[in-house]
Amino acid sequence: MEEFVVKDGKTLRLGYTTGTCATAASKAALITLLSGKKKEHVEVLTPKGIKLDLDILDIETGENSCSCGIKKDSGDDPDITNGTMIYAKVTLKDEPGIYIHGGKGVGTVTKKGLDQPVGNSAINSVPRKMITENLTEVLDAFECRKGADVEISVPDGEMLAKKTFNPRLGIVGGISIIGTSGIVEPMSEQALVDTIKVELSTHRANGEHFVLLTPGNYGSDYIKEYIGIPPEKAVLTSNFIGDAMLETEKLGFSGLILVGHIGKLVKIAANMFNTHSKYGDSRMDIFSSCAGANGLRRERFLELLECATCDDAIRILKEENIYEDTMKMIVSRIEKNMKLKVPEMEIGVIVFSKEYGLLGESDNAKELLNRIKEQ
Repeated sequence: MEEFVVKDGKTLRLGYTTGTCATAASKAALITLLSGKKKEHVEVLTPKGIKLDLDILDIETGENSCSCGIKKDSGDDPDITNGTMIYAKVTLKDEPGIYIHGGKGVGTVTKKGLDQPVGNSAINSVPRKMITENLTEVLDAFECRKGADVEISVPDGEMLAKKTFNPRLGIVGGISIIGTSGIVEPMSEQALVDTIKVELSTHRANGEHFVLLTPGNYGSDYIKEYIGIPPEKAVLTSNFIGDAMLETEKLGFSGLILVGHIGKLVKIAANMFNTHSKYGDSRMDIFSSCAGANGLRRERFLELLECATCDDAIRILKEENIYEDTMKMIVSRIEKNMKLKVPEMEIGVIVFSKEYGLLGESDNAKELLNRIKEQ
C-alpha cells in the first residue's frame, strides 16, 4: 500500500485491516470461481474511501469452491497481525445469499455484549458488510443467481490471539476479523498528545475558564444528542485523559468536566489515566468490587467478574437491584481520582453507555455544563 500520513515529522505508511484482507480474498475467490481464470490481484474500495489493488496469494480451486489468501499489511503501525495470511474459501450454493463464518484461527464469541452474538465467529459487522456487498456485486456482474458460503481462516490466528485481549473478552480459538474504516493508520502517541495540548491552549487563549473533555466519537455523539452543546466545543482526549487533565491545570483552567463512555471512564476508578487496553484492563475488577460492596451475591459476583463488556455488567447490576448504588460508587471513585490528579481544579464527570444512556454524574455536572455553555 502506497498511502502515507505525516506524524511527529515522520512519513508513515498506511496499512489495511484484517477485514479488508478477508473481503479481498473472498472477492478474488468468487471471481476465480465464476470466470474460470485465477484472479491474481483484486480491487477493493474501503469504507474510508481508499481504493486498494491487492495481490492474491495461494489460489486453490476445487470443483465448486476456491480459496485465496491475502498477506496482512499494517503499514508502519506496530500490529501483531502484520504479515499474517488471511484466507477466504468461497463455495457456491444453490440458494441465494452470502453466508459468512470463521474457520481455523478465527475466534468464536463466548460472551455477551460484543459486536457479534454468542456462538458467532468473531468477524465483525463492518467486514461482514464489506464481504456481502463485494460478493453481491460480483454475482450480479456475472448474472449468477446462486449464493456463496464464505469461510475466513487465519492459520496463525490461535497463536496470535494469545498476545491479545481476545481470551479475556470471551473470544476463543483465534483472532477477530475487524476494521471499521478498512485502513490501518499508524498512531503516534506523542503527536496525539501534542494535538490535545494545542487544542486546549486555543480554548484557554479564547478566554475559556472551564473545558469539556471527552475521549472520542461516542462522547461527541452523546454531547450533541443529550447535552445540547456543539461537539466541537469539546476537546477529544483519545486514551490520554491524564495528559489532557494535567495540561488543563498547567494552562490555568478553573475547572473541567469529563464526559465519556463507561468502558473508558471506569478505568479511571482504578487510577488508570491512559485508558488504552495495552496498559491493562481493570473494568470488571472495578465493577465487581463496587458491586460486592453493595451486596452482590457470590454466584453473580463470579459471573460479573467474567463479563466481556460494561453493558453486560450493568445488566447484572440491574437484575440484582444494586445498579444505582453501584454506579454512584463507581462515579464517586472516578471523581475522587480525578480530583487527586488535579487538586486545584473543579472537577465534574458524566458517565454513559450506548445501551443504557446516562449512568451517573457528579453533583456539580450540570453547573459546570452551564458555565461551559455561557463562555
